[in-house]
Formats: sequence, C-alpha cells, structure tokens
Amino acid sequence: MKIPFAPPFISEAVIKEVTDTLSSGWITSGPRVRLLESMMREFTQLPACVCVNSWTSGAQLVLKWWGVGPGDEVIVPAYTYAATALVVLHAGATPVMVDVNDDFGMDPALLRRVISPRTKAIIPVDFAGGPCDYISIRNILEEPGVRALFTPANERQRMRGRPLLIADAAHSLGAHYLNGPAGLQADIAVYSLHAVKNITTAEGGVIGLNLPAPFSNDEIYDWMKINSLNGQSRDAFAKTQGGSWRYDIISDGLKVNMPDICAAIGIAQLKEYGQSLLPQRKRVAWRYYEGLKRFPWVQLPALQSPVAESAYHIFPLCIKGITEIMRDEMIDHIQGIGVSVNVHFIPLPLLTLFREKGYSIDDYPVSLAKYSTEITLPVYPQLTDEQVDYVISAVVQAYIVVTGNEASG
Repeated sequence: MKIPFAPPFISEAVIKEVTDTLSSGWITSGPRVRLLESMMREFTQLPACVCVNSWTSGAQLVLKWWGVGPGDEVIVPAYTYAATALVVLHAGATPVMVDVNDDFGMDPALLRRVISPRTKAIIPVDFAGGPCDYISIRNILEEPGVRALFTPANERQRMRGRPLLIADAAHSLGAHYLNGPAGLQADIAVYSLHAVKNITTAEGGVIGLNLPAPFSNDEIYDWMKINSLNGQSRDAFAKTQGGSWRYDIISDGLKVNMPDICAAIGIAQLKEYGQSLLPQRKRVAWRYYEGLKRFPWVQLPALQSPVAESAYHIFPLCIKGITEIMRDEMIDHIQGIGVSVNVHFIPLPLLTLFREKGYSIDDYPVSLAKYSTEITLPVYPQLTDEQVDYVISAVVQAYIVVTGNEASG
C-alpha cells in the first residue's frame, strides 16, 4: 500500500470553480479574491480578512504596517518553520527565540523573561493545528510591567500600548479556543493556504484583523490592500469597472496580492470545509489517537482540551525512549513499506542561517527533545480507515524493528 503524505484535495467543485475563473476573462486579483475574503471573515468571525500570496508575505506586510525595523525585537518559538523568524529578519529586526512546552507551544514563562523595551511583537505558533496557550500569553501582555516596558515608535504602537500579538495560524484554520475560532485570541492572525494546508489556494495566505478600538479594522484592511499591490491607489480590476484609468503610488508597498485563479481553489474548498473536509481530518486524527494510545512508548498530541480543539492539520507523534538516529531509522522503515511521513520541524537553531547568527540549540532543550523523537503522520480527508490502520501498523512495526522491543499494549 502506498500512502502519500499530503496530496491536495481537488474535487470536481474545485475544478469547476477554477475553470469558471479561467473562462471569466479575469484571473488576477479581482472578484474571487474579494469573495474568498468575505468567506474567510464569516468562517473565522474576524472583523476583516486580507488575501495575500503566502503566509510569509502576509506576516511581512503585518510587520511593515506595525512599523517593525532595525533595533526592534520580535519573539518567536525556537520550534517552528523558518518563515516565522525569516519575516523578522526581512523587517530588519532581531528574532528572539524561546523554547516550547511539551505540547510544542511557546512556553509563556520563558516568554515573560525575554520581553524587553525593544520587543515590538510576539508571534506564537499554533503547532499542528492546536492553539497555543493564549490565556497565559495574553495575560502576560496585559501585565502593567510589560505595558510600562513597551517603547512605542509610532502612533499605531502608542495606541496599542504593548507588543502586537500576531498568531502564526498557518496550521490552525478551523481550530477553536474558548468556544470561538482561535484567531480571535490574537490582534492579528495570519493563515497559510499553501498546497499542503487544510484549505489551499496552491500558494496563498490570509491576514485576519482583530484590533480593538480605537483601531479601525476596515481602515487597516484598506491599507493592507493598497500595500499588497505596490502601494497603488487603485487595483487593475477597479480600473476596468469604469471611471478613470489613472492611479497613484501612495506608499512603498509590496507585491504580494493573491490572484483570482488561486482564490478559486480556496472558495471551492472553504465551501466544503466546515461540514466535510474538517470533520474528515478529525476522523483520521482520532483514529490514530485511538489506535496508538495503548502503546506505552507513544506520546500522543493533545487534540482537545477544556479550552481548545485542534484544526487537525498534522499528527505529531513522539516516540519515548529513542534517539534522533533511531527516529530516523524508524522513518526509513515506515517509508520503506509505502507510508510517507515527515518531521515537523527542524528547530530554528539547528538551521545553518540561525546557527551562524549565534543561536545555539543548547538553549532550547525541549525543542531539541521534541524534534529528536517526532514523526509526523499524514492527515487529510482522502485517507480511508484502512489506510490509517496501515499507517499505525507501519509505526508499530518500525518501533519493533528499530528498538528490538516488543510493541506491547
């Protein structure tokens, strides 16, 4: 049996939406992008959503709006994909890394220790689809001492009076926290619509705005739209709808807009997500959970808690009592019998770029321990129960072969 890791979900509805877009005569940013933004607002319950061409470009645009630059610091977890920290470097600022807890989420106690007058933003990560500890993080940001420490550099920062809370929600579209969509816990949530994510536009991202008064999320939305298209006062679609062809460049914007041809894929998938695609992902994840929980050498992810529920993006399985080499051998065995698995993620300090900048994995022992024993199992709607059971069998067989122990359980 051959089981790929993350094939895209391309239904007839997706194909029709794309072909309709191709036939419409308009394939760059236009009415379908606006429709996807509207659908995302409804799904996430956020006041405003802006479509962009990737999570990375969305986060860059947010940091640009907030005014992050040289001399500033942005706090990120050491256990995340490189883009979380790369956007900070692109802004000219310094990523300050903190270790994670056993649940892969940013450790709030360590976060509190590294907040300084230079801290302008915090980017916690909703790893694997599970929301981070927003209650603790938000409480820290509202502490009088933290607010007193904050050194605003512009009017927007003065209005907020504390570091901006930006959720790296690349994995967590559909996750819940405190009985609502998880994105509502942040000032701004940035979602990924990359090819392997729960909802895809092939490449894409969405900025979800959730700033309190006196901010106007509608005004921020307008700023984001202009600055996602080179700072141009009118986009190409608007210019075709009558009136003047003239435009102006009113800011030093980026070029990170999403085209309609990509939005079409997301529109079709989002229509099916809440009622079909997300429940199917949940079925797969819980079948793994129930099939593996009897083994004492398995450490399972927290799919639900009293305050949160995952979006079931991936299934990060940790194996107790093994080394990194043994983990790699297990992966080789699992893939050798037809099951594609992965590792999420290589901690940032292990990557050449960050290691050469002086970050040391010795400062992040939990991240190293989690990485060394983690195997990511595939989660997607097309997986059948028979395939899920085959994946479980492959993991158990690999453990026996590599460790020489009985599986037990």
